[in-house]
Amino acid sequence: MLAWYDEHARDLPWRESRDPYRVWLSEIMLQQTRVAAVIAHYREFLRRFPTVEKLAAAREASVLAAWSGLGYYRRARLLHAAAKVVARECEGKFPETIEGLRELPGIGRYTAAAIASIAFGKPVAVVDGNVGRVLHRLSGKRLAEEKLWEAAGGLLDPERPGDFNQAMMELGATVCTPRAPACLMCPVVELCAARGEIATSTKAMPQIKREIHYALHCRDGEVFLVQRAHNASLMPGMWEFPEIVGANSTSTPLFTLRHSITVTDYTVNVQRTAAQAGVRGKWVGVDRVGCLPLTGLARKILRKADLL
Repeated sequence: MLAWYDEHARDLPWRESRDPYRVWLSEIMLQQTRVAAVIAHYREFLRRFPTVEKLAAAREASVLAAWSGLGYYRRARLLHAAAKVVARECEGKFPETIEGLRELPGIGRYTAAAIASIAFGKPVAVVDGNVGRVLHRLSGKRLAEEKLWEAAGGLLDPERPGDFNQAMMELGATVCTPRAPACLMCPVVELCAARGEIATSTKAMPQIKREIHYALHCRDGEVFLVQRAHNASLMPGMWEFPEIVGANSTSTPLFTLRHSITVTDYTVNVQRTAAQAGVRGKWVGVDRVGCLPLTGLARKILRKADLL
């Protein structure tokens, strides 16, 4: 595995350093997000907040604005909270133990193990979706969660634990993929019991289709936006375009785009019109709009309209 990883590992920006701040940032960003979507955000985030102290001192709105487009904004808020703890209570140094890392906001079992092994060389295994899939197929059966952690620990190379963990994740991401795994390219195919996909009785959740309408209103280099309530259950405090409730689906939109959130596929119709009566919002200069914490859909609409 290590020989294969040394030769085939992807050139990713967070692998250029074992700095715990950078390792931690990449692991939080990569949760539930594709690598391709993270790379540009990771570089820009580091440009804005090159150290944990800079991140801790930033306003939450600035952190959310830098995070905009990655989704799952609770991760950004917990990232900010953890940075404050490290900067103020740990003198800017990350804890080196699993126990210490797990005390930080937003860090669970997997993330603590990843940071400890990659940044500090601690001999602890990790299990994420990619590693779990590799272990299921190697054993030829579905393993319970604790059995997965035991199996990962039994395979771990104690001399290069961080590289071995990354090798396992890399194998799952690039070779032992969820569909049509490239078994002929696998360095451990001779040890694999499944050599392909394992049959499962789990059915995929059906996608829900919805059509929604938004108002795009511009004037004198400004665009009209509304802010979600700070106590909203989803993306509190984020900025977006005003939704047109009860819109006439037969009217021709300025443009249409697709947007997906979990199991819902949205057809988004954008109308060049003023917001509906009674909608409270704010006019924001087009040159400043990118500094706001925008929802992913708002950012997508702005790009489609050539305003961002």
